[in-house]
Amino acid sequence: MTACLDYSPNTIPQCSTLVDLLGTRAENQPDQIAYIFLENGETESAQLNYQQLNRQAQAIAADLQSLVAPGERVLLLYPPGLEFIAAFFGCLYAGVVAVPAYPPRRNQKMSRLQAIVADAQATVALTTTSVLGNIEGKFTENPELASLRWLATDNIGSDRANEWHEPALTSNTLAFLQYTSGSTGTPKGVIVSHGNLLHNLGVIHKGHSDNIHQVMLSCSCHSRVF
Repeated sequence: MTACLDYSPNTIPQCSTLVDLLGTRAENQPDQIAYIFLENGETESAQLNYQQLNRQAQAIAADLQSLVAPGERVLLLYPPGLEFIAAFFGCLYAGVVAVPAYPPRRNQKMSRLQAIVADAQATVALTTTSVLGNIEGKFTENPELASLRWLATDNIGSDRANEWHEPALTSNTLAFLQYTSGSTGTPKGVIVSHGNLLHNLGVIHKGHSDNIHQVMLSCSCHSRVF
């Protein structure tokens, strides 16, 4: 793991990638809570500290590294929760490009998801056992989805982390593709690099008065300023 410069528990270290940043937090603040999931936006139901997130990301990454080459696109289909966070970092740790998308609702048309898979040229899909069970029945009508290699990350054991090897990443490495809703047309993807993400984190950090102990609330996770 590449070391980050100017490390301090109250600042964001100067890192070139999110892999370096999480690795530094896991090494220096392993027991500090990184993410908390609030069920229905109110009740705390799960949490991850930096060490746990680092370990889960490495395990998922090891599985991905056995399937695809660095730079390939990987679809993420998760309901709100910490499984998505671990899978997203797992993609970063594998050096592949995450493509987040909403799991299709019951009886929902698959056109948006099909458009995203085709445009991103995704080859693998990460999800949970529950979501995979719900979507498998639609494979016969959606060959684009059936052709993906599906991986339920909640079945990956933590011991897989021992097989992870760090990819070659820079601040310019593509981290994920963020797609529009597609409500007014075909979904369009925006390229986001590690450098883009770190810049955004730095801006958020400054906006919170440089206080690492403050937390921020998102639509799915309650997290510390990274």
